[in-house]
Amino acid sequence: MLNKIILASKSKVRKDILDKNGVKSIMEPSNVDEEIVKSSLIKENATPEIISKNLAELKANKVSSKNIDQIVLGADSVIDLDGELISKPENRDEAMSILKKLNGKQHFLISSVCISKNGTMIWNYTDKAILTMKDFSETQLKEYLAKISDENLYAYNVYQIEGEGRNLFSNISGDENTIMGLPIKKIKEYLCLHK
Repeated sequence: MLNKIILASKSKVRKDILDKNGVKSIMEPSNVDEEIVKSSLIKENATPEIISKNLAELKANKVSSKNIDQIVLGADSVIDLDGELISKPENRDEAMSILKKLNGKQHFLISSVCISKNGTMIWNYTDKAILTMKDFSETQLKEYLAKISDENLYAYNVYQIEGEGRNLFSNISGDENTIMGLPIKKIKEYLCLHK
């Protein structure tokens, strides 16, 4: 496997997944304005999957163009609820609104990753998990949100599968690392083949 890659992200969860899997990395956030990209793609009727792929590629390419001959990994995760893109909440009211939308329903969590070198994508992969949220009362949703710190809420969307968020679901189908934002198995396969 490669000695070290650059993770085009400030996500501690993604960094932890790489560390736990023996992939050495340094973090260099891309600072891509995701909301501008998302709204532009939504106007073009792009699916949540296409939006996720494009954002992962944009992040990886941006950081990669500044780091010649380095391998850069970009990633993006979105929630797809019946074709509607659900983004991370900006505040607690938005978080509550998202939880109400997902309440009692099945949705997809889509995670895309892109590896770039010299400003160009050389590999990408997208994985989906299916999650079915239990039916909660508004009071129960408020109680759940009260347990989540601001830092975690804004970093990981409205649920953290590795923490309190697991209790929100009646059914989870898919790779846990995908749900946490990094389908590591496929990344490792790629890195091992391209030393």
